[in-house]
Amino acid sequence: MSTLTDRLRRLDTCAVSDALDRCGVTGAALAQLKPQAGHGVVAGKAVTVRLGVAPAGAAPSGRHLGTAAVVASGPDDVIVVAHQGRTDCAGWGGLLSRAARARGVEGVIIDGAARDLAEADSIGFPVWALMGVPMTARGRTSELAWNEPIDMAGCPVEPGDLVIADVGGVVFIPAARADEVIEAAEKIAATEAVMAEAIHAGRPVTEVMGKSYEELTGK
Repeated sequence: MSTLTDRLRRLDTCAVSDALDRCGVTGAALAQLKPQAGHGVVAGKAVTVRLGVAPAGAAPSGRHLGTAAVVASGPDDVIVVAHQGRTDCAGWGGLLSRAARARGVEGVIIDGAARDLAEADSIGFPVWALMGVPMTARGRTSELAWNEPIDMAGCPVEPGDLVIADVGGVVFIPAARADEVIEAAEKIAATEAVMAEAIHAGRPVTEVMGKSYEELTGK
């Protein structure tokens, strides 16, 4: 029997975004998060990390940012790093990619920059980020929390929420609404597949994309 994650992997971000609209849920990240390494569709449960400037006088954690999340993650998990859109330093790097790949993590999504992207690509580890930069996080940013609720490019994300990322963007689904949203997305995708066949068969697009198409995301 297919799990919710299996079903989500067979969809794309546009169908899921439309389903979120239909269900009245906000979940599409509006930042320009793009695949910087790896390819295809990444889907799974969110393991969250929040980065930022540590409060003055705070004691150093004694470990590198992101490492606790990597150790706690595995297959069907996607590490989601909230870095408030920072591009002056990387919120993820090559050794983290190698460690996550070794644990079977599906991929990582950073609201900010990442580095060592060629290294991640060489081991087939998917990285979604705003851009690549060479600057290290050391001395520039810190891990403030992990496995806690975060804001990800305007979307509230809690640990265990579902996420899907592809070339079209990144979309989050609250865990409590996952069944409803994925079922709606599957129906939307099936309807659009029929429409695509009709266009391929020669039906005018004005007929195919009529009232029924406009009502796809209706409640």
